[in-house]
Amino acid sequence: MSESTPAESVPEVLEGVPEALEGVEASFWEYERALMANDLETLDRLFAPGPETLRGDAAGILVGHDAIRQFRKGRGGAPARAILHVEIRMITDAAALVIAITAPVTGGRGQQTQLWALVDGSWRVTAAHVSLPGPAVNGTVWRTVGTPLVRGAAAGLLSGQTVAVKDLYDIDGFAVGAGIPAFLAEASPATGNSPAVEALLSAGADITGIAQTDEFAYSIAGRNPHYGTPPNPAVIGAVPGGSSSGPASAVALGQASIGLGTDTAGSIRVPASYQGLWGLRTTHGAVSAERLLPLAPTFDTVGWLTRSATTLRAAAEATLDMNRQVDVAPSYVVAPALLEHCEPDVREAFAPYLSHDTVDLGDIDELFFTFRTVQQAEAWAVHGEWIEAHPGALGDDIAARFALAASVTAEQAAAARATLATVRARLDAMLADRVLLLPSATSTAPSTSADADLIERTRQGTLRLTCIAGITGRPALSVPLLSVPQPAALLPAPVGLCLVGPRFGDVALIDLAEQLAG
Repeated sequence: MSESTPAESVPEVLEGVPEALEGVEASFWEYERALMANDLETLDRLFAPGPETLRGDAAGILVGHDAIRQFRKGRGGAPARAILHVEIRMITDAAALVIAITAPVTGGRGQQTQLWALVDGSWRVTAAHVSLPGPAVNGTVWRTVGTPLVRGAAAGLLSGQTVAVKDLYDIDGFAVGAGIPAFLAEASPATGNSPAVEALLSAGADITGIAQTDEFAYSIAGRNPHYGTPPNPAVIGAVPGGSSSGPASAVALGQASIGLGTDTAGSIRVPASYQGLWGLRTTHGAVSAERLLPLAPTFDTVGWLTRSATTLRAAAEATLDMNRQVDVAPSYVVAPALLEHCEPDVREAFAPYLSHDTVDLGDIDELFFTFRTVQQAEAWAVHGEWIEAHPGALGDDIAARFALAASVTAEQAAAARATLATVRARLDAMLADRVLLLPSATSTAPSTSADADLIERTRQGTLRLTCIAGITGRPALSVPLLSVPQPAALLPAPVGLCLVGPRFGDVALIDLAEQLAG
């Protein structure tokens, strides 16, 4: 039956039913009206209070009224739909199961299942599960896809593997969009493949599609104002991490086995940490950056995100010059000063590794300031002209970031470069052939409803960790070995353990990480 109002939706069999059943039906429609109006106050009231209330969908399960409220705030409203049919079954006089068939305006059919209970004399949802038609292509994850988009060689080390390519790499016949519609609109199709892309294709991998990125890759949050925020299947309602957000989510969702990303200041390591993936930032210069849209060439690196060490090693071996790779001994150090920037639960998760020898990296704020100044100067040198010619093309946070970059003077940039060379030599002498262990990020993935100030504080803290690999040009591997309990979820939130090793010890880091994983 097609229904557009609550009155039309009530089956004839509901006439004259007991009072309890009528109360459930009335409460259900109050909920539906509030959902379509994004009336958060009413939705909060109609969901049972307390830590036991459940809400689930394809992304995962939320536990507790507060977690569900935060999810709704970050979602920004539910997709419009009609209710085609409602079935109500009374379990007891104080509990009822409601199943509704939904018709999203975008097409298809869905279902909504709710367990209602009498709470303090009023009907409240104690558990809900939502099922929606799956989109052919999730535009927050993918810019374009194919079956495949580009087919790889008939045989090779990566036969059977599928790749999500960050929207910065040249793929023959396709334009680079860099996460910005205005940039994509003016871009010409590439006339060849980036070497990093070509290596994967030559090894037998197929390219599934071009995956989304934060604007000009200048973020580690994973929120894009034009295309939306890709889902984080490891932490429902949380940001995915960026700027390799699309490739990371594609891999975590099982839509690709390899995410080809970039890492300037953590753009592989942070999404790997937030989503429980393996993520490798390669030695600076170990993989050619030709036909790759830069951000800050002094720090830009190629890398991959995968769900397993085996796949990551295969991608690395298919791309890297293995004759340049070196062995790395399992000699580990930690830098306690870095942990001061981490949230207490992350410090607790990392605590078992504090038994290793310690090193003093110096003033962490000074290291970050040096890194940031050089990065800003280069980012403006690369993109400033285009940005000035396209006012309003960027979202507010990235636009503000580039505005700061524009203020860096030539003298400030030169001084930062001189300091960079000095601190790099000092860190190299201190770390030598040892592997620095640290958390990949200062926190678990923040909520999509987190305010801009929290996101920026988290970014500033995490960059103090991630800049060490950038300054030294060393490889850095994020491994899903740490976790933090989530009071509002059934599963803990992942945190990456990061290994920063000697230059050209990329593959050796994977071997060491497998040993640490046991």
